[in-house]
Amino acid sequence: MAGGAAAPATHSTADERAAEKAALAAYSGYLDASRAASARSDPGHPALDRFLADPLLTRVRVAIRDAKEHGAMRTGKLVSDPTVVSVDLAADPPTVEIQDCLDARGYRLVYAKDRKTVPGTGGGRYLATATAARYPDGRWLVNTGTAHQDQPC
Repeated sequence: MAGGAAAPATHSTADERAAEKAALAAYSGYLDASRAASARSDPGHPALDRFLADPLLTRVRVAIRDAKEHGAMRTGKLVSDPTVVSVDLAADPPTVEIQDCLDARGYRLVYAKDRKTVPGTGGGRYLATATAARYPDGRWLVNTGTAHQDQPC
């Protein structure tokens, strides 16, 4: 808009619901891709950049690479129950904040050689938060995420 301030954008409830749905799909894809890449000790797994963007993409790849270098891999099942806590379609880029209670009791970091659990890496149920953003190409990607292992849920 030339001249004065732009009119505030208005977003319908339908727009917000569509954003929530797309962001939750990206979050679910991120968890699945991360599990698949971790199980194969493959930091270059092609599914990762389908659902993640930096800085989280690099953090996940580094964690997988570190585990691989130490002869470890992830195995088992990670249970997720995410909810959307906020939608901001006026942000640049538009964002959706997600909160999850991850159940990692059956998801372990193990030594690839003998499948024994790496000491000090036990699972549990804990809070996780993430942000999905809509990129210029229209894709929703998860670009930040934090596991709050000190906050059980």
